[in-house]
Amino acid sequence: MGSVTQTARNIETTAESLQEDLARLEIQKQALERELAAVTAHLGSVQRALDALQALMPGAVPAPVPPAPVDVPAAPKPKSARAASSAGKAERRPAAKPVPSDDGADSEKTYGKLTEQILAYFAKAPDAEVRARDVASALGRDVDSGSINAVRSTLDRLVGASRVQRAGRGLYRAVKP
Repeated sequence: MGSVTQTARNIETTAESLQEDLARLEIQKQALERELAAVTAHLGSVQRALDALQALMPGAVPAPVPPAPVDVPAAPKPKSARAASSAGKAERRPAAKPVPSDDGADSEKTYGKLTEQILAYFAKAPDAEVRARDVASALGRDVDSGSINAVRSTLDRLVGASRVQRAGRGLYRAVKP
């Protein structure tokens, strides 16, 4: 009889452990999906910029367009009560409020949306020295490290294009006219 009780405890412990793993993996999946969305958006803006540059080059041959990814919806998986309550923590963040671009609709053709949001942010704070994390937070893109890294990468590209200045290690500010 003692071995049956021990086996039941082992099964219960294993089930609890698996429920905790499931909740953790659901949160990780959501973070990876957000990061993938940020990378996909960045990929689109880089592709548009490359296409625009290639169109300007004399005698340029259009770059081959890679096939679009196929969107396969995942089958819904039943969640335990514990997994649903743990996974809900990541969903409680307020929706991001993007900074509107003052440049009009034509700017979207030249630069990605994130680039325009960052430039609009610096236009409103020309003398401020800020970190990438602060910019991401102001743009509502501080939900995970992938989103913050997308902002950081965009800031570094803007520094390279002399549209934003590096004010120090990890600090950025608007270019003064």
